[in-house]
Amino acid sequence: MPEQRSLIEQIENTPIIPNSLAVWGLGQMGLAVKGPDAVLVIDPYLSDLVGERFGDWGTRLFAPPVQPEQVTNADYFLISHEHLDHFDPATLGPAAAASPEARFVTTGWCADLLADLDIPQGRVILPTALEPVTLPGTSARVTVLPSAHYEKEYDEEKGYRWIGFLIEWNGVTFYHAGDTIIYPGYIEMLKALPKADLAMIPANGRDHFRETDGDLTGNLLPIEAARLTQEIGWDVVIPGHNDLFVKNVIPAAELVSAFERVDPRQKVKFLQPGELYYYVKA
Repeated sequence: MPEQRSLIEQIENTPIIPNSLAVWGLGQMGLAVKGPDAVLVIDPYLSDLVGERFGDWGTRLFAPPVQPEQVTNADYFLISHEHLDHFDPATLGPAAAASPEARFVTTGWCADLLADLDIPQGRVILPTALEPVTLPGTSARVTVLPSAHYEKEYDEEKGYRWIGFLIEWNGVTFYHAGDTIIYPGYIEMLKALPKADLAMIPANGRDHFRETDGDLTGNLLPIEAARLTQEIGWDVVIPGHNDLFVKNVIPAAELVSAFERVDPRQKVKFLQPGELYYYVKA
Protein backbone atom coordinates (compact mmCIF):
# COMPACT_ATOMS: atom_id res chain seq x y z
CA MET A 1 0.00 0.00 0.00
CA PRO A 2 1.17 3.61 -0.44
CA GLU A 3 3.19 5.12 2.36
CA GLN A 4 0.94 7.02 4.75
CA ARG A 5 1.88 10.56 3.78
CA SER A 6 2.00 9.78 0.09
CA LEU A 7 -1.64 8.63 0.05
CA ILE A 8 -2.87 12.18 0.68
CA GLU A 9 -0.43 13.48 -1.93
CA GLN A 10 -1.73 10.91 -4.40
CA ILE A 11 -5.30 12.04 -3.81
CA GLU A 12 -4.29 15.67 -4.24
CA ASN A 13 -2.37 14.99 -7.45
CA THR A 14 -4.86 12.68 -9.18
CA PRO A 15 -6.66 14.51 -12.02
CA ILE A 16 -10.36 13.86 -12.57
CA ILE A 17 -11.55 13.64 -16.15
CA PRO A 18 -15.24 13.92 -17.20
CA ASN A 19 -17.46 10.93 -16.38
CA SER A 20 -15.12 9.57 -13.73
CA LEU A 21 -14.50 9.26 -10.00
CA ALA A 22 -11.33 8.23 -8.17
CA VAL A 23 -11.84 5.92 -5.18
CA TRP A 24 -9.26 4.94 -2.55
CA GLY A 25 -9.80 2.09 -0.10
CA LEU A 26 -9.27 2.87 3.58
CA GLY A 27 -10.29 -0.56 4.90
CA GLN A 28 -13.58 -1.96 6.21
CA MET A 29 -16.19 0.36 4.60
CA GLY A 30 -13.87 3.36 4.53
CA LEU A 31 -13.23 5.23 1.30
CA ALA A 32 -11.90 8.49 -0.03
CA VAL A 33 -13.75 9.56 -3.18
CA LYS A 34 -12.47 12.38 -5.39
CA GLY A 35 -14.55 14.16 -7.98
CA PRO A 36 -13.85 17.30 -9.99
CA ASP A 37 -14.43 19.72 -7.11
CA ALA A 38 -14.11 17.91 -3.77
CA VAL A 39 -12.86 14.97 -1.75
CA LEU A 40 -15.41 12.95 0.21
CA VAL A 41 -14.20 10.66 3.00
CA ILE A 42 -16.71 7.95 3.88
CA ASP A 43 -16.78 5.93 7.13
CA PRO A 44 -13.04 6.19 7.91
CA TYR A 45 -11.73 3.91 10.65
CA LEU A 46 -8.04 4.79 10.99
CA SER A 47 -7.28 4.00 14.63
CA ASP A 48 -7.14 0.91 16.83
CA LEU A 49 -10.03 1.96 19.06
CA VAL A 50 -12.10 -1.17 18.45
CA GLY A 51 -9.16 -3.36 19.47
CA GLU A 52 -8.52 -1.27 22.57
CA ARG A 53 -12.15 -1.64 23.67
CA PHE A 54 -12.97 -5.17 22.54
CA GLY A 55 -9.68 -7.04 22.49
CA ASP A 56 -9.23 -9.91 20.03
CA TRP A 57 -12.53 -9.23 18.27
CA GLY A 58 -11.17 -5.86 17.18
CA THR A 59 -7.65 -6.91 16.15
CA ARG A 60 -6.70 -5.17 12.90
CA LEU A 61 -5.35 -7.24 10.01
CA PHE A 62 -3.42 -4.26 8.60
CA ALA A 63 -2.26 -0.82 9.66
CA PRO A 64 -4.27 2.24 8.60
CA PRO A 65 -3.22 3.45 5.14
CA VAL A 66 -3.13 7.01 6.52
CA GLN A 67 -3.14 8.54 9.98
CA PRO A 68 -6.17 10.65 11.02
CA GLU A 69 -4.14 13.82 11.54
CA GLN A 70 -2.78 13.51 7.98
CA VAL A 71 -6.24 13.79 6.41
CA THR A 72 -5.78 17.44 5.47
CA ASN A 73 -7.69 17.46 2.18
CA ALA A 74 -11.23 16.32 3.09
CA ASP A 75 -14.11 18.55 2.03
CA TYR A 76 -16.82 16.30 3.48
CA PHE A 77 -16.98 13.34 5.83
CA LEU A 78 -19.94 11.03 5.17
CA ILE A 79 -20.78 8.85 8.18
CA SER A 80 -23.34 6.05 7.80
CA HIS A 81 -23.95 5.23 11.48
CA GLU A 82 -22.47 5.36 14.96
CA HIS A 83 -20.70 1.98 15.24
CA LEU A 84 -17.02 2.52 16.02
CA ASP A 85 -15.75 1.06 12.74
CA HIS A 86 -17.78 3.72 10.90
CA PHE A 87 -17.93 6.56 13.42
CA ASP A 88 -14.50 6.45 15.03
CA PRO A 89 -13.90 9.35 17.43
CA ALA A 90 -10.16 8.64 17.41
CA THR A 91 -10.24 9.22 13.65
CA LEU A 92 -12.87 11.92 13.27
CA GLY A 93 -11.57 14.24 15.97
CA PRO A 94 -8.03 14.58 14.58
CA ALA A 95 -9.23 14.46 10.96
CA ALA A 96 -11.76 17.23 11.61
CA ALA A 97 -8.96 19.37 13.03
CA ALA A 98 -6.68 18.54 10.08
CA SER A 99 -9.43 19.50 7.58
CA PRO A 100 -11.00 22.42 9.48
CA GLU A 101 -13.34 23.46 6.65
CA ALA A 102 -14.72 19.97 6.11
CA ARG A 103 -18.38 19.33 6.88
CA PHE A 104 -20.08 16.15 8.08
CA VAL A 105 -23.04 14.45 6.39
CA THR A 106 -24.65 11.91 8.69
CA THR A 107 -27.72 10.98 10.75
CA GLY A 108 -29.26 12.62 13.77
CA TRP A 109 -28.08 9.60 15.76
CA CYS A 110 -24.48 10.81 15.27
CA ALA A 111 -25.09 14.51 15.92
CA ASP A 112 -24.45 14.40 19.68
CA LEU A 113 -21.35 12.27 19.13
CA LEU A 114 -19.96 14.92 16.80
CA ALA A 115 -20.71 17.59 19.41
CA ASP A 116 -18.73 15.51 21.92
CA LEU A 117 -15.75 15.90 19.56
CA ASP A 118 -16.17 19.70 19.63
CA ILE A 119 -17.35 19.72 16.03
CA PRO A 120 -19.76 22.67 15.82
CA GLN A 121 -23.31 22.22 14.60
CA GLY A 122 -22.59 24.49 11.65
CA ARG A 123 -20.28 21.84 10.21
CA VAL A 124 -22.97 19.13 10.35
CA ILE A 125 -25.54 18.37 7.63
CA LEU A 126 -28.41 16.00 8.44
CA PRO A 127 -30.22 15.32 5.17
CA THR A 128 -33.74 13.94 5.05
CA ALA A 129 -33.75 10.41 3.67
CA LEU A 130 -34.66 10.05 -0.01
CA GLU A 131 -34.43 13.82 -0.59
CA PRO A 132 -31.38 14.65 -2.75
CA VAL A 133 -29.11 17.50 -1.66
CA THR A 134 -26.21 19.08 -3.51
CA LEU A 135 -23.28 19.43 -1.17
CA PRO A 136 -22.45 23.15 -0.87
CA GLY A 137 -19.42 24.17 -2.88
CA THR A 138 -19.51 21.02 -5.00
CA SER A 139 -21.42 19.44 -7.88
CA ALA A 140 -21.99 16.23 -5.87
CA ARG A 141 -25.66 15.34 -5.43
CA VAL A 142 -26.17 13.06 -2.42
CA THR A 143 -29.26 11.11 -1.44
CA VAL A 144 -29.39 9.42 1.97
CA LEU A 145 -30.96 5.95 1.77
CA PRO A 146 -32.23 3.87 4.72
CA SER A 147 -30.26 0.76 5.58
CA ALA A 148 -31.09 -2.05 8.03
CA HIS A 149 -28.55 -3.32 10.55
CA TYR A 150 -30.57 -5.64 11.14
CA GLU A 151 -33.73 -3.56 11.45
CA LYS A 152 -34.57 -0.33 9.66
CA GLU A 153 -34.73 1.91 12.75
CA TYR A 154 -36.35 5.34 12.58
CA ASP A 155 -36.81 8.16 15.07
CA GLU A 156 -38.99 11.22 14.41
CA GLU A 157 -36.24 13.60 15.54
CA LYS A 158 -33.08 11.71 14.60
CA GLY A 159 -34.23 10.12 11.34
CA TYR A 160 -32.99 6.73 10.17
CA ARG A 161 -30.30 5.19 12.35
CA TRP A 162 -28.53 3.23 9.60
CA ILE A 163 -28.00 4.89 6.23
CA GLY A 164 -26.21 4.63 2.91
CA PHE A 165 -25.35 7.28 0.35
CA LEU A 166 -26.27 7.53 -3.34
CA ILE A 167 -23.80 9.98 -4.88
CA GLU A 168 -24.40 11.42 -8.37
CA TRP A 169 -21.27 13.23 -9.42
CA ASN A 170 -19.36 14.04 -12.59
CA GLY A 171 -21.51 11.75 -14.72
CA VAL A 172 -21.07 8.77 -12.38
CA THR A 173 -23.52 7.37 -9.83
CA PHE A 174 -21.95 5.69 -6.80
CA TYR A 175 -23.75 3.87 -3.99
CA HIS A 176 -22.16 3.31 -0.58
CA ALA A 177 -24.54 1.08 1.36
CA GLY A 178 -23.15 1.54 4.87
CA ASP A 179 -23.99 -1.58 6.88
CA THR A 180 -27.14 -3.38 5.82
CA ILE A 181 -28.99 -6.54 5.00
CA ILE A 182 -31.78 -6.82 2.42
CA TYR A 183 -34.97 -5.68 4.11
CA PRO A 184 -38.57 -5.55 2.80
CA GLY A 185 -38.75 -2.80 0.19
CA TYR A 186 -34.96 -2.37 -0.12
CA ILE A 187 -34.64 -3.71 -3.67
CA GLU A 188 -37.73 -1.81 -4.78
CA MET A 189 -36.28 1.41 -3.34
CA LEU A 190 -32.99 0.93 -5.18
CA LYS A 191 -34.77 0.19 -8.46
CA ALA A 192 -36.81 3.39 -8.16
CA LEU A 193 -33.67 5.54 -7.86
CA PRO A 194 -30.94 6.33 -10.41
CA LYS A 195 -29.00 3.10 -10.93
CA ALA A 196 -25.50 3.18 -9.49
CA ASP A 197 -22.61 2.49 -11.84
CA LEU A 198 -20.37 1.61 -8.92
CA ALA A 199 -21.56 0.20 -5.59
CA MET A 200 -19.81 -0.68 -2.34
CA ILE A 201 -21.79 -3.14 -0.25
CA PRO A 202 -21.00 -4.82 3.10
CA ALA A 203 -20.41 -8.50 2.37
CA ASN A 204 -18.86 -10.17 5.42
CA GLY A 205 -21.92 -12.33 6.04
CA ARG A 206 -23.47 -13.10 9.41
CA ASP A 207 -23.87 -16.14 11.63
CA HIS A 208 -25.09 -17.22 15.04
CA PHE A 209 -21.63 -17.59 16.56
CA ARG A 210 -20.38 -14.12 15.67
CA GLU A 211 -23.68 -12.69 16.86
CA THR A 212 -23.52 -14.46 20.21
CA ASP A 213 -19.79 -14.85 20.96
CA GLY A 214 -18.74 -11.47 19.67
CA ASP A 215 -22.03 -9.53 19.83
CA LEU A 216 -21.44 -8.66 16.17
CA THR A 217 -24.15 -7.52 13.79
CA GLY A 218 -23.41 -8.93 10.36
CA ASN A 219 -24.22 -7.96 6.81
CA LEU A 220 -24.95 -9.49 3.42
CA LEU A 221 -24.24 -13.15 2.82
CA PRO A 222 -22.14 -13.85 -0.30
CA ILE A 223 -25.11 -15.16 -2.28
CA GLU A 224 -27.17 -12.14 -1.22
CA ALA A 225 -24.43 -9.78 -2.39
CA ALA A 226 -24.25 -11.51 -5.75
CA ARG A 227 -28.01 -11.74 -6.29
CA LEU A 228 -28.52 -8.12 -5.19
CA THR A 229 -25.87 -6.97 -7.67
CA GLN A 230 -27.54 -8.92 -10.46
CA GLU A 231 -31.02 -7.71 -9.51
CA ILE A 232 -30.05 -4.02 -9.53
CA GLY A 233 -27.62 -4.24 -12.44
CA TRP A 234 -24.62 -2.38 -11.03
CA ASP A 235 -21.70 -2.13 -13.42
CA VAL A 236 -18.97 -2.71 -10.81
CA VAL A 237 -19.44 -3.86 -7.22
CA ILE A 238 -16.91 -3.47 -4.39
CA PRO A 239 -17.47 -6.02 -1.59
CA GLY A 240 -16.63 -4.24 1.66
CA HIS A 241 -16.55 -4.83 5.41
CA ASN A 242 -14.56 -8.01 4.91
CA ASP A 243 -10.89 -7.18 5.30
CA LEU A 244 -10.09 -5.54 8.61
CA PHE A 245 -11.04 -7.51 11.73
CA VAL A 246 -9.51 -10.91 12.20
CA LYS A 247 -12.66 -12.50 13.70
CA ASN A 248 -15.25 -10.76 11.52
CA VAL A 249 -14.33 -11.76 7.97
CA ILE A 250 -15.16 -14.61 5.65
CA PRO A 251 -12.84 -16.07 2.98
CA ALA A 252 -12.84 -13.96 -0.17
CA ALA A 253 -13.20 -17.22 -2.10
CA GLU A 254 -16.77 -17.52 -0.79
CA LEU A 255 -17.62 -14.18 -2.40
CA VAL A 256 -15.85 -15.09 -5.63
CA SER A 257 -17.73 -18.39 -5.77
CA ALA A 258 -21.10 -16.69 -5.19
CA PHE A 259 -20.54 -14.16 -7.97
CA GLU A 260 -19.32 -16.90 -10.31
CA ARG A 261 -22.48 -18.90 -9.62
CA VAL A 262 -24.82 -15.96 -10.20
CA ASP A 263 -22.99 -14.13 -13.01
CA PRO A 264 -19.40 -15.02 -13.90
CA ARG A 265 -19.12 -11.88 -16.06
CA GLN A 266 -20.00 -9.48 -13.25
CA LYS A 267 -17.26 -6.94 -12.58
CA VAL A 268 -16.17 -7.29 -8.94
CA LYS A 269 -13.40 -5.17 -7.44
CA PHE A 270 -11.72 -6.22 -4.19
CA LEU A 271 -10.24 -2.92 -3.06
CA GLN A 272 -7.05 -3.09 -1.00
CA PRO A 273 -6.25 -0.52 1.72
CA GLY A 274 -4.61 2.51 0.14
CA GLU A 275 -5.39 1.28 -3.38
CA LEU A 276 -6.71 3.67 -6.04
CA TYR A 277 -9.58 2.46 -8.22
CA TYR A 278 -10.26 4.94 -11.02
CA TYR A 279 -13.73 4.43 -12.42
CA VAL A 280 -14.54 5.85 -15.86
CA LYS A 281 -18.09 5.51 -17.15
CA ALA A 282 -18.09 4.36 -20.75
